[in-house]
Amino acid sequence: MCENMVLGKVTGSIVSTIKHGCYANKKLMLVKPISPDGKEKKGVMVAVDTVGAGKDEIVLVASEGKGAAELLHFSCQMPLRSIIIAIVDAIDIEKK
Repeated sequence: MCENMVLGKVTGSIVSTIKHGCYANKKLMLVKPISPDGKEKKGVMVAVDTVGAGKDEIVLVASEGKGAAELLHFSCQMPLRSIIIAIVDAIDIEKK
C-alpha cells in the first residue's frame, strides 16, 4: 500500500467551536492506523472527514494533505495533513 494512503479505524471525533475558517462545517476525526489484517499500528492521526465516517468504522486516509485537498477541490488554503476519503466495506487479502 502506498505510504500516502493509510488504513485506519475511527476511534473518536474532535469538537471545536473556534477553528480556522476553512474548517467550518468539517468533521475532525481521530483515526488509529491499522494494517490490512486489522492489527493496530502506533500513533493516532486527526483527519478531516469527507465521507461521513462514524466511530469504529474502517476508513482509507490520504495522509499527504496537499494532494488530498487538490483531489477534493477544497477552495480554501487550509492547513491539512490527513483526510478520510473512503469508508472500507471489506479487505480481501490473498493468503499464501
